[in-house]
Amino acid sequence: MGGSGVVKVACVLVICMVVAGVEASISCGQLASGLSPCLAYLKKGGAVPPGCCSGIKALSSASKTTADRQAACTCLKTLSKSYSGLNLGLASGLPGKCGVTIPYKISPSTDCSKVT
Repeated sequence: MGGSGVVKVACVLVICMVVAGVEASISCGQLASGLSPCLAYLKKGGAVPPGCCSGIKALSSASKTTADRQAACTCLKTLSKSYSGLNLGLASGLPGKCGVTIPYKISPSTDCSKVT
């Protein structure tokens, strides 16, 4: 990743931390870091990397409250808009491929305020 890519990721993480707020038990920065192994899969498809599923499972287990789930949803929406070339169909299917269920669709069109 070039210098501008690192700056972009850092800016996204800061934005996510602000968006996620202090009430959630998982920060957007933690979420972005945990899901970073998913980026290659979300751009090119293929086999889901084990590290990606570890991140998805951590997201699922850390999202205990409504505030946690809404913050994670908002963060995922922000992240999905920050990276070009992501296959959003692959993103929405990740929880199932990793053997977990989350109560919302990973999609930029999800209304995170309605996630319970």
